[in-house]
Amino acid sequence: MTCSLHLNDFMNGLVRRNPGETEFHQAVHEVARDVLPFIQTRPVYCENRILERMTEPDRIIIFRVSWEDDHGNIRANRGYRVQFNNSIGPYKGGLRFDKGLNLSILKFLGFEQTFKNSLTGLPLGGGKGGSDFNPKGKSDREIMRFCQSFMTELWRHIGPDTDIPAGDIGVGSREVSYMYGQYKRLSNTFTGTLTGKGIAYGGSMIRTEATGYGCVYMMDHILNHHGNGLEWKTALVSGSGNVAQYTIEKLIDSGVKVLTASDSSGFIYDKDGIDREKLAYIKDLKNNRRGRIAEYAEEFGVEYHEGKKPWIIPGDLAFPCATQNEILLSDAKALVANGCMAVAEGANMPVHQDGVDLFDVAKIYFAPAKAANAGGVAVSGLEMSQNSMRLSWTREEIDEKLKKIMKHIHDMCVEYGMENSRVNYRKGANIGGFIKVADAMVAFGNC
Repeated sequence: MTCSLHLNDFMNGLVRRNPGETEFHQAVHEVARDVLPFIQTRPVYCENRILERMTEPDRIIIFRVSWEDDHGNIRANRGYRVQFNNSIGPYKGGLRFDKGLNLSILKFLGFEQTFKNSLTGLPLGGGKGGSDFNPKGKSDREIMRFCQSFMTELWRHIGPDTDIPAGDIGVGSREVSYMYGQYKRLSNTFTGTLTGKGIAYGGSMIRTEATGYGCVYMMDHILNHHGNGLEWKTALVSGSGNVAQYTIEKLIDSGVKVLTASDSSGFIYDKDGIDREKLAYIKDLKNNRRGRIAEYAEEFGVEYHEGKKPWIIPGDLAFPCATQNEILLSDAKALVANGCMAVAEGANMPVHQDGVDLFDVAKIYFAPAKAANAGGVAVSGLEMSQNSMRLSWTREEIDEKLKKIMKHIHDMCVEYGMENSRVNYRKGANIGGFIKVADAMVAFGNC
């Protein structure tokens, strides 16, 4: 028996069921084009309609979040939790606070998270959530009141064996702390129900650094597998938040010259390279002073390109660490023309489909987010283990475990992505992430 379902037919059905959700359509298409040919000669996946079931969330929870601002005004936002798939473990995925957040973005992130978590080898399902609340410009007390109100509704849907949220864009250690405090108060338990917690109350070492570090480890494995290495390379990094900061930090430690950083207003080009001192300035600028990257250009006398993205600068490696679809076809063409040899996605789906296709044609190594971005959730999983066992591992122990997980992910990509003598990392990540979840869904029957 073979599957008769073709990509266009599959996508037409998905778009009909999920109208207007363009980010979700893009994420599913990126997976389906690799997975559908793989399952066509595997009757068990066809008979159980695994891919169709995998693109439908287990449940979507939407709720009102009412809170009071500092002027005594009652404000209302919308809260979400998309529990996408728990076939191999409890739902796991971050909470995002962003004024542009919508269900399409959360479904794309939850779907992607399912494959990402599977690739780590840890027993974690996929989920995502958040709110259209904008934390920018809010006082600490306003953020505290919002987080407490948000958790007052969410807490009944999560738990250490059910759903374990973490932070994401707009949700850092401060927000996680407020939410966990409210969860602890309501549930009367002290469990590992949220990850990304502070070290003093159950958090893990290098959780903050993990996504950036893991992205660099993935790139290192790719280059080493093909007889190359990181040292003496030049790199372009977008973003200047958490993921970008620790990507830059690990690149510096690995002997790479980092030329760029950016925010929504533009990017800086430092031809001498960002060093530890300059990185410390970026961390203070973005984390404490909430400043703009243009201030870096003024401080260190480097080029600032207002309203532009860093992909026009020549560099060996590219690390998009800002947001989804930041590398469009024109940006991908610039990277190819400037001799970029490899791209690792630090953000979630930052390369548009047209750019991914161009990288394939140009034979540029491309590590998709579900592989390169998995370091954060990997260490979140390790935080859960430490909470369950009531112990703490050292920074060195966690870093070593992270390296092994990223090596495992790379090896999965190689196993399922070999095309002649070259590895298609996108294909390998999609198929490698699919198999474990699919096998579990088959074993469970039609539930």
